[in-house]
Amino acid sequence: MRTFIAIDLDEEIKKNLISFISELDKLTTGGSSIRWVKPEGMHLTLKFLGEISGEKVREIEKILKTVSEKYQSFILKFKGTGSFPPGSRNPRVLWIGIEEEETLEALQFHLEGELEKLDFPREKRKYHPHLTLGRVKIPSPQRETLSLLEKNKETNFGEMRAKKLTFFQSILKPSGAEYSALSEFELK
Repeated sequence: MRTFIAIDLDEEIKKNLISFISELDKLTTGGSSIRWVKPEGMHLTLKFLGEISGEKVREIEKILKTVSEKYQSFILKFKGTGSFPPGSRNPRVLWIGIEEEETLEALQFHLEGELEKLDFPREKRKYHPHLTLGRVKIPSPQRETLSLLEKNKETNFGEMRAKKLTFFQSILKPSGAEYSALSEFELK
């Protein structure tokens, strides 16, 4: 099964993101060239694990339990917009940023280290916390969309308290990925 570990978002943050996606969608050139993230798919990914066997689930859950017991809940601030690759006129991913938070960075780093013991390699790139808004299916200049992202690069989209880690299964479908929670682990 295809899996990842994330922090689920509260409804207020999802509403703010949906509202901003609606603004972006009105400006999109080329029809439906961007696949927007649905509210039920909004989350802050900490670690993508990929395909795992059923036996690995229990081992991963043990790690999540141990790690979650070492961290208190903390505030996540959603601020700024951007795209990957950065500065490209033909973006592939549109996102909202997470204002740097020491606890988030420490938690993600700790998780990477523990999962490395189960042969999940560390990411080569530095962790860049963000919420994906949409993925560009057909790369093309999105002048108006990029202009709105630039205009909102310092905008606050709200904040929430991160209270738990969620171990998700991802099922790929033609209409996009569907996620279901396998287990949740409260932060202390």
